[in-house]
Amino acid sequence: MKYQVRVGAGVALVCAAGMVLAGCGTDSKDSKGGADGAKSPGRSTPPAASVSPPGQGSGDGKPGGAGGDGGIPALPSSGDAKKQLNGLTVAKPRPMTGYSRDKFPHWAQQGNKCDTRETILGRDGKDVKRDAECRAVSGTWQSLYDGKTFTAASQVDIDHIVPLANAWRSGADQWNTDRRKALANDLTHPQLLTVSAATNRSKGDQSPDQWQPPAKTAWCAYGRAWTSVKSTYGLTVTEDEKKMLTTMLGTCTS
Repeated sequence: MKYQVRVGAGVALVCAAGMVLAGCGTDSKDSKGGADGAKSPGRSTPPAASVSPPGQGSGDGKPGGAGGDGGIPALPSSGDAKKQLNGLTVAKPRPMTGYSRDKFPHWAQQGNKCDTRETILGRDGKDVKRDAECRAVSGTWQSLYDGKTFTAASQVDIDHIVPLANAWRSGADQWNTDRRKALANDLTHPQLLTVSAATNRSKGDQSPDQWQPPAKTAWCAYGRAWTSVKSTYGLTVTEDEKKMLTTMLGTCTS
């Protein structure tokens, strides 16, 4: 399987200096938006860490977004996702030996005081206002995973759709730091999403066969996103993971 990635040119980020503050969420267990508790081999060249504007809260505030995608960027069609899934290597989980979230430098600075977490909050929210440090202090976010609406950044987390610990078990244990950083801060591929803190923390580092979004309407987008990230980064899947991804992609209507 060839490892192919399309990465857009880096764009200088602009955060208006008069904008407002609020805490950003976690990915699961990490108070700054990292969900991994802890479960294979990857390919060579890493995608470059993507940089794009932090956004000014231009999201539509709907959990389904356009076409029920929840605002997740660069989602493949269900047909393309099924082809990607068929191309993934099936393997048993690699050991967690040596794993640490610190080996995936996350929430990297994206320019002008905006880090990855704050950038995603701006992208996924509606009417987001920031302070001079680029921290969101108000806005509206709707979680794709459960359809709930939130009006404080402290109520939502930034989910790594493929959790970092799962990536480690799927091959990232063999990567260099630059490649891990690219995965942890990927603004170009469907890897980062603002969701409710409750669903993000219940997910932890589990794969789709172990955890599914409570809202079944999210399964199609979630399955497409997970498959796309694993394909982009050359990560493996387990037999049970592949079966559940097949089920999720089977819920897609187009």
